[in-house]
Amino acid sequence: MAEIARGAVPSPNIWNTPHIYEVENRAVDPDGVLADAMRAIRPWTNSDVLDVGCGTGFHLPFFAVDARRVIGVEPHAGLASAAARRTRDLPNVTVRVGTAQALPIPDASVDVVHARWAYFFGPGCEPGLRELDRVVRRGGAIFIIDNDATRSTFGRWFRRSLPKYDPDAVERFWTRRGYTREPLTIRWSFQNREDFAAVLRIEFPPELADACLREHPGLEVDYAVNLWWRCP
Repeated sequence: MAEIARGAVPSPNIWNTPHIYEVENRAVDPDGVLADAMRAIRPWTNSDVLDVGCGTGFHLPFFAVDARRVIGVEPHAGLASAAARRTRDLPNVTVRVGTAQALPIPDASVDVVHARWAYFFGPGCEPGLRELDRVVRRGGAIFIIDNDATRSTFGRWFRRSLPKYDPDAVERFWTRRGYTREPLTIRWSFQNREDFAAVLRIEFPPELADACLREHPGLEVDYAVNLWWRCP
């Protein structure tokens, strides 16, 4: 079993099935809506970028095209090794094992932080937020991408999987900490129904995944997200 950094918050979908999570990553936001929104707020050209919870490093090469330096931090050592292999030919990328609550980088050492569906889900993530404040330079930006459970097909499925989830409480949590919400609509776009079914089954309980498949024909799903951001 791969080593897990102490204090890590489990991420069962990618930890248990990284090959299927890779399929999901390829299906998410083919139009680049998230990237365009982040660039409009704070571009990362010639900047130092931190990807928190980088998993197998899917997003690291994307940031490496424009950034001066990219650091991926991942608590699951097996996934971090995969990320290092993925980026071994990119001299401006480094991957480290660590948690959001104890980032293995110095104070004021990065300009842009990217955390996509990784650790930062509202109440309970305060230690990680303090770490982000510690490592981001003045003039930088923190980007946290999470689900918007109030709208879209995916949002409805998400609420069915977590009926106690309170979007209003989550929004209050972020706004009290100085974050701005940018509501965005992206999409899942799959190559075939087999991939679609496999991803649904790592995201939702079996009965709900099967119900979603019955209810939703085709290969595309409208998907609402919140881009939470703050410039320290």
